[in-house]
Amino acid sequence: MRYDIAFFLCCCRSFLSSRQSEEETFYDLLGVDKHATQDELKRAYKRQSLQMHPDKLAQRGKTVTAEDRDRFTRMRNAYEVLSDPRRRETYDRIGERGMKWMEDPLSIDPQELAHNFATSSILDRSKIFAIFLAIYIAVFLLPILICLMADGTFGGAKWVAVLTPLWLWDVFILFYHVRVIMMGPIKRPETIPEEEWVDPLPMRKRVSALVRFVFLVLFQVLLALRMDGFIAFPWWAVFIPLYFWEMMALKKKISVAMINIVTHAELELAIGKNFAACDAAEKEDIQRRFILVPAKSGPVYDAACRIKAEAKMDVVRILARVVFTVLLVLNLELGKEWSWWIVFVPIFAMVVCIIGSAFHNWVQVQAEAAKRDPSLFDQNADVEQGYTQMDDKSNNEDDKPLTDEEKEELKTKVAQAAYQVLGTCCSQCFFLVLLCVLIVKIQGAGYSWLVIISPFLAAGGVVLCCLACTIFCLSEVDENAGLTDFDTRVNEATAAAGYGSTHDVYTSPTNEQAGQQSYEQEKQQSVPVSSTDTKGPEADSISKQPPTATWDPEKGEVWKNTTQDDEKEEINEVPSAPNQKETDLLDNVVDAQPSSIEPKPSEASEDFDLD
Repeated sequence: MRYDIAFFLCCCRSFLSSRQSEEETFYDLLGVDKHATQDELKRAYKRQSLQMHPDKLAQRGKTVTAEDRDRFTRMRNAYEVLSDPRRRETYDRIGERGMKWMEDPLSIDPQELAHNFATSSILDRSKIFAIFLAIYIAVFLLPILICLMADGTFGGAKWVAVLTPLWLWDVFILFYHVRVIMMGPIKRPETIPEEEWVDPLPMRKRVSALVRFVFLVLFQVLLALRMDGFIAFPWWAVFIPLYFWEMMALKKKISVAMINIVTHAELELAIGKNFAACDAAEKEDIQRRFILVPAKSGPVYDAACRIKAEAKMDVVRILARVVFTVLLVLNLELGKEWSWWIVFVPIFAMVVCIIGSAFHNWVQVQAEAAKRDPSLFDQNADVEQGYTQMDDKSNNEDDKPLTDEEKEELKTKVAQAAYQVLGTCCSQCFFLVLLCVLIVKIQGAGYSWLVIISPFLAAGGVVLCCLACTIFCLSEVDENAGLTDFDTRVNEATAAAGYGSTHDVYTSPTNEQAGQQSYEQEKQQSVPVSSTDTKGPEADSISKQPPTATWDPEKGEVWKNTTQDDEKEEINEVPSAPNQKETDLLDNVVDAQPSSIEPKPSEASEDFDLD
């Protein structure tokens, strides 16, 4: 069994429907057994094609429908899946829907996934929660062990044993790097032409990443052995692998920070030929030196600029770490004679540079937006802009006024830059607080080392609790929930009022009945009234508008759409005598009924005397 399928079933079984699909399986479509060989599948496909192909059905005189075409297409897809051993194994384990999800995750309906998860079992949900719990433990186990070891909780334990989770992580990451190298070149997708395809992960980058990680692991091993006293190397020798690790990263980031952003036309002018005409080596060299964009504006160009800006900040971070490491080694070699505040000065300088870079980016975005639209930040600038454009009309003939979409895009850029500044300031201030707590502890404070990582432990615990509530408390909502109780209460009230023997028991209408009633009402309202039928009583009832009442502060209630005939008709109506069962209900409201009705004919605009 493949590990990817096992992991998929462990993680995502709750998102797959537990009910069997009503559609035919791929084996049923081909008419073969689940243990059919490739030759049997091929013969079955030919046989089914002769029976289900739309052209063959038309030759036999049958009318070809869309259902027949879909069934033939699904049968052909079934053969393509079952003829591939890897896809066939996937289909046998997780079915058609699971295979489609693995191959194209975006093809699954989110509502279907939510429904399947809401109806899944507690066991399947527990597996998902166990994965998040394992991630929480894997992330925080090593910092907790290091803090407990620094506090002296483990007594005479060795650092090599305490750092066991770190060795496990190193083995896992080392296996990943080796697996990537052994994977070979990445195959070209069918949607990309061969002349435009460039391997995004060439072998040179894979080997470089593996060598850089080996330097980091070597530093970890030497540091643990030096702290346990197994080796007596000087501290500067222990940190040599770390220096190589940082230098390799610095070289990579400097090359990205100094890269040029060019369009295809500019690149063709620089190298003398089109990018598609270059060979693989030339394309790889172009990718190291240039970033190709379709134009010097737009989201692609903005993304390229962000890549350069992030690379420059990474260079600042690496240089700050290198200087900090040098000061740390000197302090350790000199017997910790320097103040630790001096050792951490490069880190404080790095924080200042990060915040300053965020502010600089925000000011730059604002200046660019104000240049393109001066009225964006000053409402009174429209008049000045008009005079300026009239004075410099000859110089700005090519400038066009910005559209509403472009103005909204500028506002969005400015807002994103402001949010980035706010987020950077908050995160760096939080980092400074933790750094100060760390330095004070190193200087000899009496609190535990766990205090330094306690905010992260608390935040991770809150996230874990929220995930647990979401996973185990989520359930499907029944759309008809409460209707049965409502029907029961209505029927009980009806029976208590004495209508049980003469009136039908109330039941809430179903969706089909409600739709039929609304359709009949719309049909009755849409019946046109002809001029020949206006004399009949039915036509009068259709064309007549119902009377309406409005309230006038001086005249009181004013009725409209009423006539004298309507009022006489209301007056002459004799109410039928209530039956015995209705008498009991009317006894309670006899006192509230008016003793007599005095009609007063009026025109359409005449009001009634409320007194």
